[in-house]
Amino acid sequence: MLPFKVVYSDAYYLPIGEHVFPAEKYRRIQQKLLASGIASPGDFITPEPAADRDILLVHGAEYVYKLQTGTLTAREELQMEIPFSDELVEAFWLAAGGSILAGQRALQDRVGINLGGGFHHAFPDHGEGFCMINDIAVAIRSLQRDKRIERAMVVDCDVHQGNGTAVIFGHKRALVPATHGLPSASAPTLTRTDHGSIRQVPSGADTDVLTISLHQENNYPSWKPPSSIDVNLPDGVGDEQYLAWLDNAVSSALRQFQPDLISYVAGADPYREDQLGGLALTIEGLNRRDQFVFEVAKARRIPVMVTLAGGYAQNVEDTVTIHCNTVVAATEVFGQNTN
Repeated sequence: MLPFKVVYSDAYYLPIGEHVFPAEKYRRIQQKLLASGIASPGDFITPEPAADRDILLVHGAEYVYKLQTGTLTAREELQMEIPFSDELVEAFWLAAGGSILAGQRALQDRVGINLGGGFHHAFPDHGEGFCMINDIAVAIRSLQRDKRIERAMVVDCDVHQGNGTAVIFGHKRALVPATHGLPSASAPTLTRTDHGSIRQVPSGADTDVLTISLHQENNYPSWKPPSSIDVNLPDGVGDEQYLAWLDNAVSSALRQFQPDLISYVAGADPYREDQLGGLALTIEGLNRRDQFVFEVAKARRIPVMVTLAGGYAQNVEDTVTIHCNTVVAATEVFGQNTN
């Protein structure tokens, strides 16, 4: 038995047809965890869809109404870059419910993993980049509303900047214009850099969610709204450089902010063979990344809610392995006997 629960449903499958997003990965991750003996059937728990009152903590009533009635404009559908359907709406509500449940279990078991979720490109009033509902933000705001936590930290390690999450938890609450460009297209207008950089927004006394985004600078989205800490990585960064930047960012954040929960967005797309990424991490390097985040959280006694986010490897099995390794890393770190 795992020392925590894994949140999963067969209904996580996104009905989007032939697409660069591997909709079948959720089922394949669960099957591999079972077939390899990493997990047993009793380790999985099934979520309920998020309630509308949870979704409305983050998303505007007009946008939610459009989703529920199928009245998005053609432009709004194009921004999401996935074909709209009522079944797709249900899948995103369920993913948000899964992240809420993973957050609740994390507070109980020290870590909770949602095999879905991580849809960090969804804004309060529109979706982008394969993302309709920002389950990360919905889970955090739900836990805050229910007085389960006061402060949270998002550690976003997807190869793409978490623009929706940055805006939702930013100091300026005004809605922002849509990002130009699509995630499956290149961004030739961006300036290539040979050196990484960190952009940090001074945190105010009223900050209740600190956001870290560690991403490839020369990639979607073209306009990157400020997270609390943005680590802008140059093309081709490998394991050692990546881990050093991550250590720097997380250490800096924890010197100024003590969260009650870490929301870890464990994207598989920094992988060197990802179709939508331009970094050069190995599968082993991504495993070390996961271990680092879990070890830091464990050492500081901070519960971790995990969502798996993006992964678009040429070989889908590589993406599945990377995501399964996140579960393995959590087992190795949190399965050890500690006080």
